[in-house]
Amino acid sequence: MPWSLNIGSIAGTQVRVHITFLLFLGWIFAASYVSGGAAAAWSGLAFMVALFACVLAHEFGHIFAARGFGVATPDVTLLPIGGLARLERIPEKPHEEFLIAIAGPLVNVAIAFGLVFLAGAQLDVNNLTAVESPKASLLDKLTVVNVFLVAFNMIPAFPMDGGRV
Repeated sequence: MPWSLNIGSIAGTQVRVHITFLLFLGWIFAASYVSGGAAAAWSGLAFMVALFACVLAHEFGHIFAARGFGVATPDVTLLPIGGLARLERIPEKPHEEFLIAIAGPLVNVAIAFGLVFLAGAQLDVNNLTAVESPKASLLDKLTVVNVFLVAFNMIPAFPMDGGRV
């Protein structure tokens, strides 16, 4: 994808970030700094980096499922609006496409369960409205955001995962 920077490789798939993603992180840092100082800026940046680590894990759910069906996955790109895993081809069998599409949201379900049951995070919908609040813990916010990512990605509209399902 043009305007993307290669930041490394995971399991043979290039991980790229679009330049607008870096600008977005800078904007989050600056906006948080203006509204709450240095501590808020670093906290906001940490949350966004953790959120996009979850997005990257979601994309690798698609990637590893695709590989299970022999579909090569040359790269994944992080954008301010989410991630995009590039598959070499779309599977011909409907059940394969279903499993590849559902694998990403299932990763977010696993992350949310792991945060709740292993890390002690609280699954509270009020944390979704408090994403910018320093009162909600990073783990609580990440848990709720992962549940939101599942719901958002399952919207039954193409090219969303729900549209592919």
